[in-house]
Amino acid sequence: MKEVDWLRYNKHVMPELPEVETIRRGLDALIVGKTIHSAHNYDSPKSFPNALGDVSSFLVGANVVSVKRRAKLLLIELSSGYTLACHLKMTGQIIVVSDAARWGGGHPSDSFLRTLPDNTTREHIEFTDKTRLYFNDLRKFGWMKLYPTAEIPNIYFMRKVGPEPLEASFTAENFILRMRRRSGTSVKAALLDQTVLAGVGNIYADESLWGAKIHPGCKVAEVTDEKLAVLLNEVKKVMQLSIEKGGSTDKNYVNAEGKKGSYLSFANVFRREGHPCPRCGTTIIKTRVAGRGTHLCPNCQKLA
Repeated sequence: MKEVDWLRYNKHVMPELPEVETIRRGLDALIVGKTIHSAHNYDSPKSFPNALGDVSSFLVGANVVSVKRRAKLLLIELSSGYTLACHLKMTGQIIVVSDAARWGGGHPSDSFLRTLPDNTTREHIEFTDKTRLYFNDLRKFGWMKLYPTAEIPNIYFMRKVGPEPLEASFTAENFILRMRRRSGTSVKAALLDQTVLAGVGNIYADESLWGAKIHPGCKVAEVTDEKLAVLLNEVKKVMQLSIEKGGSTDKNYVNAEGKKGSYLSFANVFRREGHPCPRCGTTIIKTRVAGRGTHLCPNCQKLA
């Protein structure tokens, strides 16, 4: 598709946890240990809402200690005691350019091929070894913001977002307790609630519910603890597979080598309406649950 076409087609698509984790892993290999020489903002205060004094004191001259992720938020930790938090939102991308290579992650626009900076560049960070990191964002919804590292757990986003589904410490018991708080809503609505669980978006909700044989429209109160435990296991399986395949949002997000994720080619129900269910052969349908397009097998996932 041309850029304008897939933007229209995917106007509500956001990066999901596996896409952001794929980018994090790439950046961790590309920029950790490097020292920041300079930072250049391209008249985009919303994209880079940082005071000049903070940039000169805490960003420029700092070493990159690590690249972490919390839910869909990238966290570039610096030796200055500050962290550069980055949310790609819908059309953000990070491209790292050096004399030896050009790598990128995020929205797959022509910026991956152009000379940078270009008209989508919002921030440009140069390292002392001449490596350059470009934060591009066509629609200007994404942002990069400096926070004291010690304050990261206290920012609003971090206080509200739920646990990480792939953390070993997040058990079925934790999941069941959190889901039960939303007993009156549909199980899909609860699964998409980022305060219940971090990073589960529409694709992973549909795939996990199919795997657990739960109808997305069932009320949480109608789903047994045993079924909820199975659902968490399916969430973990689907997300891990997606990370291994490089992400799933095939039209909007690519990995740190600029390659589109391949998970959707392995999806069982998402965007497969009209195709036979891989488990029972019944035709997959698309409906609407929790205000979102929802894919399911009407035989495997019967509404009680």
